[in-house]
Amino acid sequence: MRGLTKGFGGRTVLAGLDLEVTAGEVVSLVGPNGVGKSTALRCIVGSDTPDEGEALLGEHRLDMRQPQARRAVCAVLGDFGVLPDLTVAEHLDLLARAHGVDDPPSVVDGALDEARIHHVADQVPSTLSSGQAQRFALATAMVRPWALLLADEPEQRLDDAGREWLGDWLAGHAEAGRAVLLASHDPQVVRRSGARVVTLAGDV
Repeated sequence: MRGLTKGFGGRTVLAGLDLEVTAGEVVSLVGPNGVGKSTALRCIVGSDTPDEGEALLGEHRLDMRQPQARRAVCAVLGDFGVLPDLTVAEHLDLLARAHGVDDPPSVVDGALDEARIHHVADQVPSTLSSGQAQRFALATAMVRPWALLLADEPEQRLDDAGREWLGDWLAGHAEAGRAVLLASHDPQVVRRSGARVVTLAGDV
C-alpha cells in the first residue's frame, strides 16, 4: 500500500497509509473504531475507491477484476454473498470448483473439519448460529488457493476456543509462506497469530 487515503463526508478516515505485507507473515491493523482499519482493507480489494494512493500486488496495481489477482487474493470481509438454497457444503464445493482446485470433495471435507462445522454441512447458511456463520466465512478461504488473505475482524462471534484456533490457523498459513493482513480488536488472536502489529490512530 502506497499513500492510501480515503475520506467520507469531508472527513479523512485513512490518511496516507504506507504498508508492505510480505510472504510468510501476519500483519494486524489495530486501533479504535473509526481509524480506518476496515476502510484500508476495502480500498485494497476495490470495494472502496481510495481518494489517493494505490495497492500493489508485487509490481503491479492490484485489480480484483483481473483473474491473476482473484487467484492470489482472498478476502473475508464479512459481507460475502450466499445463495439461499445452497447448503454450507454446496457453497464450499462451488467455490472450490470455481477456483479449479484438485479433488473438490476432499478439499471441502477438509475445510469442514478444519473449521469444525462438519455437523452443519447440510444446513443452509440462514440457519447457522453467529459463531457457525463466522466459521463458514473462514472456511471459504480454505477451499481455494491464495497467496494473500485479507480478513476484517475474523474473530467476531467466535468464543475463546474459536479465537485460539483462529490465531493458530493464521500463524500456520504464515509458516507455509502465505501472507495475511487482518484488522482485529482481539489481542489474543493477534498474539497467537504472531502478527506484526500496525497501529492506526486516525481522527477519532
